[in-house]
Amino acid sequence: MKILFFGVLVLSLSAMLGACNHQSDNAKNADSAADVATNADNIYQFQVLDQNGDTVSLANYKGKVLLVVNSATQCGFTPQYEELQAIYDRYKAQGFEILDFPCNQFGAQAPGSNEEIHSFCSLNFGVSFQQMDKVDVNGDQAIALYTWLKEKAPFGGFDLNDPRGAYLHEMFMKQDSLYAQNPDIKWNFTKFLIDKQGNVVARFEPTDDMKKVDAAIAEQLR
Repeated sequence: MKILFFGVLVLSLSAMLGACNHQSDNAKNADSAADVATNADNIYQFQVLDQNGDTVSLANYKGKVLLVVNSATQCGFTPQYEELQAIYDRYKAQGFEILDFPCNQFGAQAPGSNEEIHSFCSLNFGVSFQQMDKVDVNGDQAIALYTWLKEKAPFGGFDLNDPRGAYLHEMFMKQDSLYAQNPDIKWNFTKFLIDKQGNVVARFEPTDDMKKVDAAIAEQLR
């Protein structure tokens, strides 16, 4: 499993280095991300597109605990879909929702259409939480929601006790020794935890233990 992860990661990082500013296949949000994010007090002021291209107001989720995640179907972290679904099953009756935003910016690991991505996740991991339109989370085409999320919860570092975290850290250090000071999303399956008032209360990198994510969600639901 570790060999597979590192093989996928090496190929993915190589692709990413060749296209650092890769734009999303479906960049549909015309809002100025910087302006909207600057003026937003909470997540409820944002609108996004769902997997069918329909506009969704995040005000629909008032009073719920949310986990916002950027995902990919061909990543070494893709098996986290299964863990995310287990967490969703455990807490959905208590007012918990997951908002999944596929993103093709990291090694082009989410190449399919919205329909293909949803089909893959449903068939392989039984995903039933809300999946959204494929988006950019970094760069000029990043949707306003992600600009705001990154402002509220900058990068906190990889778990260097995890071999995958140590590997990612080393790779990014070779690109930029100051990479950790940049709040941008670093890789697939970065997660933001939102409380019942619509505030960002935590950011989890893909190398963070999912038990830590689970415990933080449970605390917000109390």
